Amino acid sequence: MLSIRSKFKEKFIETLKAVIPILMIVLLLCFSIAPIPPSILMTFLMGAVLLIVGMLFFNVGVELSMTPIGERVGSIMTRSKKLPVMILISFIMGFIITISEPDLQVLAQQVPSIPNLTLIVAVALGVACFLVIAILRMLFMIPLSYLLVAFYAVIFALAFWVPRDFLAIAFDSGGVTTGPMTVPFIMAFGVGIAAIRSDRHAADDSFGLVSLCSIGPILAVLILGMIYHPGAVEQVSESIPIVDNTIDLWKLFAVEFPVYIKEMALSILPIVVFFGLFQLAVRDISKRALIKILIGLLYTYVGLVLFLTGVNVGFMPAGNYLGQTIAGLSFSWIIIPIGMIIGYFIVLAEPAVFVLTKQVEEMTSGAISAKAMGTSLSIGVSVSVGLAMIRVLSGISILWFLVPGYLIALLLTFFVPKIFTAIAFDSGGVASGPMTATFLLPFAMGACEALGGNIITDAFGIVAMVAMTPLITIQVMGLVFKLKEQRLHKAVATENGIAHTPDLYDDAEIIEL
Repeated sequence: MLSIRSKFKEKFIETLKAVIPILMIVLLLCFSIAPIPPSILMTFLMGAVLLIVGMLFFNVGVELSMTPIGERVGSIMTRSKKLPVMILISFIMGFIITISEPDLQVLAQQVPSIPNLTLIVAVALGVACFLVIAILRMLFMIPLSYLLVAFYAVIFALAFWVPRDFLAIAFDSGGVTTGPMTVPFIMAFGVGIAAIRSDRHAADDSFGLVSLCSIGPILAVLILGMIYHPGAVEQVSESIPIVDNTIDLWKLFAVEFPVYIKEMALSILPIVVFFGLFQLAVRDISKRALIKILIGLLYTYVGLVLFLTGVNVGFMPAGNYLGQTIAGLSFSWIIIPIGMIIGYFIVLAEPAVFVLTKQVEEMTSGAISAKAMGTSLSIGVSVSVGLAMIRVLSGISILWFLVPGYLIALLLTFFVPKIFTAIAFDSGGVASGPMTATFLLPFAMGACEALGGNIITDAFGIVAMVAMTPLITIQVMGLVFKLKEQRLHKAVATENGIAHTPDLYDDAEIIEL
């Protein structure tokens, strides 16, 4: 009990540090250049309270349940040394975990020209296939950079055959479907597989699963776009809630609670059933460990219900109204720096970011700190939101940003340590989670509506932009890290009178130092 209490205290402090800055920025805007009605402000503040409590329960729950489940399944599956079994389990798990992802339902609603079930099944199959590819890459030690270059070449080749009105949504799908349910499970799965390998590159290869899994949805949605030929989609603005008193405020949230209680129950259920059947087959878990995992699943469930209710009911209207108000100013260009500031802080409130930064710090024994990771992610998302606001103001096609952005990111993969490449491409999917979908996207939609732009082509795509820039910033951090270590080697070699031979050092040794 003491251990769980200490975890709650630790996570509560982390949650406050992540959420308070974005609250202060929104409040500063509300009381200065972007006044909003009291009803929206009260709804936003109520949503913020639910967000903080939800993130607290979610982060504790993931540590107690999702991480142990993923690691256990990964290590047991690898120990079997039966390739067909590994492929089958990986495929089933990838499909189930994607169906469980709540953000996938949001994506399905955004593409009315494709049947919801068709889209959901196609995206889940895409993730499942690429999870199998990711596992095979780990087992056969295939360089991640080769696969990334090949698959993104296919993606951009297909992009030129998909209607322009559908392009942004297709690229958004990669970030949307790697959310709070998918990321913790898949990352822990990779750690479990890596734990069985005895070579020194195992830790490096434990990352990269999320990056490959986020390719699956993009390809699936692009292919569906070519089959169904979806045209322009009318997207209505987010409804602005009218709240006259505290009773109305509570009713606003109370109406949505049953929706998310049911939705999260359906999301968690496949994972519980899968893990239950898996344990019945292997029977290698103690009663105490099983109880701990069940408690963690309960915490995860409660946390997701509170978090998603808070951000969907409280944050979406506030983001939309703020975007409209700021873009409606005579100096509408100010939305670019404001968007960058919001982007810098809002990524730290993404639930899956906590999981990634902590796991990176643990797997690298502190060589890549959670703070350095968080700063790199914040810079990346800040730049991406700034570019997204330029798109809203100018109407420039998203391909003018994505093609050069991914080209730079893919070129960097050949010059930075492999572990930084894997972490960087994982970060893209992790950074573009529910906070992006429920605050930044409505913010861009509100701005676009105020400026009279095309919401589908100009506002959508912000998720894809958020998923792209961390690929560059984290790899640049890795390049700087590598150059510093090489200078250190050279200095040590010079002091000891040894000829400097940088080729003697590989990526694993650099990280160990």
